[in-house]
Amino acid sequence: MSSKTHVQTRINGEDVEFLCEPRQSLLECLRDVLGLTGTKEGCNDGNCGACTVYMDGRIVDSCLVLGVEAEGAEITTIEGVASADGLHPIQQAFLENAALQCGICTPGFIISSKALLEAEPEPSEGRIRLWLAGNLCRCTGYDKIVRAVTDASEKMAAN
Repeated sequence: MSSKTHVQTRINGEDVEFLCEPRQSLLECLRDVLGLTGTKEGCNDGNCGACTVYMDGRIVDSCLVLGVEAEGAEITTIEGVASADGLHPIQQAFLENAALQCGICTPGFIISSKALLEAEPEPSEGRIRLWLAGNLCRCTGYDKIVRAVTDASEKMAAN
């Protein structure tokens, strides 16, 4: 029997405590321990980006981070992107541009796109494609996703 570790962290703006085994990934903790199932498991080896979360100011594949590494961290998952006022502009742009199909990759793309727009409010198409290179989609193709990020960028700049 392995011992569990107590972790205190902040997820989507709320203080959270949980117990996890030292070997459990952050992805497993989010989904199985905390019930935050919006973050998806794709490849479980850091190649697809479906499990991307924002942790301490950078995007990470949560399947490659141990749950115990969340101690004291600030984490945003897909559940923390929308506000009480409604969808974030990047989420709305994904809907309006049909930049999703099956939905497995969508949370990771949205987290990565949101991080890009926070770092670079008006990225070029090349920068968008480079920034999203760690996220794979097997359904939609990337043009609609790139258009959605461009659209969100333009709408955010207008406000």
